[in-house]
Amino acid sequence: MLQLSGKQAQDIVDKMMQDIPYNINIMNEHGIIIGSGQKERIGTIHQGAVQALTTRKRIEVWQDSALAKMGTNEPIMIHNQYVAVVGISGHPDEVRPFSNIVSTTVSLLIEQRNQLESLAHEASRKQAFLERLLSHTGSYSQKIKKEAAPYKLDLQLPTVLLYIKSIQLNAVTNKMLLQLPSFSIQDDEDAHIVFIQNESELDAIVQRFRQEQPQASIAISRREASIAACYEQARSAMNILAALGSASRLIRYEDVRFLVRFSHADLTRHPNLVGKLEDTADLVDTLRSFIRHSGSMTATADELSIHRNTLQYRLKRIQTLTGKNPRDLLELIELTHGLLTFYQ
Repeated sequence: MLQLSGKQAQDIVDKMMQDIPYNINIMNEHGIIIGSGQKERIGTIHQGAVQALTTRKRIEVWQDSALAKMGTNEPIMIHNQYVAVVGISGHPDEVRPFSNIVSTTVSLLIEQRNQLESLAHEASRKQAFLERLLSHTGSYSQKIKKEAAPYKLDLQLPTVLLYIKSIQLNAVTNKMLLQLPSFSIQDDEDAHIVFIQNESELDAIVQRFRQEQPQASIAISRREASIAACYEQARSAMNILAALGSASRLIRYEDVRFLVRFSHADLTRHPNLVGKLEDTADLVDTLRSFIRHSGSMTATADELSIHRNTLQYRLKRIQTLTGKNPRDLLELIELTHGLLTFYQ
């Protein structure tokens, strides 16, 4: 139901009375004053408003009485529903033009408020549905299938999930997201997930996002019947991408299944091994590059644009802080596990 809150009504009254030299009252759909320049009247019945709501037309009072004061009372109708009455105290011929202005303002504000509330409600409902969907196990009930339909999602079809991070929203990207089953991630404001159920469209959609959002990172799940499984795959793959710092910004779960399982394995008594490098960004970047280049000093130094002696120094610092030598293959594997684990 369309409504104007007491606070909104009073805010409107206070602002309008800065420019209008007459007392303004705003009444709700029951004729009760909810905003007034005479605050002692708030909560009381306004007889002129009750009459305006009953007759569904403007009521003009031409003289003061015990029950009513001289002025105009304009009912406000939105979507064929009377939602409020605006009353202005004074001679009707003087206050009538102001009544039109205030009534129009109140109408616009009520519509705006309800549009915002509707959007907020839909966003909340969409987020709640997503949370249930991502934690759902087993087969889908008819209820959740019906809930998915408005989001252009058919839970009877296998799905590929894109986890897209570092999106910079613009008109083109917004249009793309609206055309597809997509959701924002509540705890990651620049991340979205997109569901693709027509596998033949996958490559084209990924390419479009890469062209429009070159700075974004994209993780792609396998094609699964379970949305929750797709999400877990794509999220885990995104964590691998963040850990290794790949320049490609595109990763497929299918290509890193071993690394995902490796990162989840409890293999060490030192779970925070790489965390010791957290405050030294150049050492973390050096370790990432050294891993990506399979321990090649030349390739790592070239990518980092540093001298080999500087690289040697950094590798020794990594060894000092972690107790693991990156130039030893087995210990580099331990460091790799520590890096992957740190980003899970």
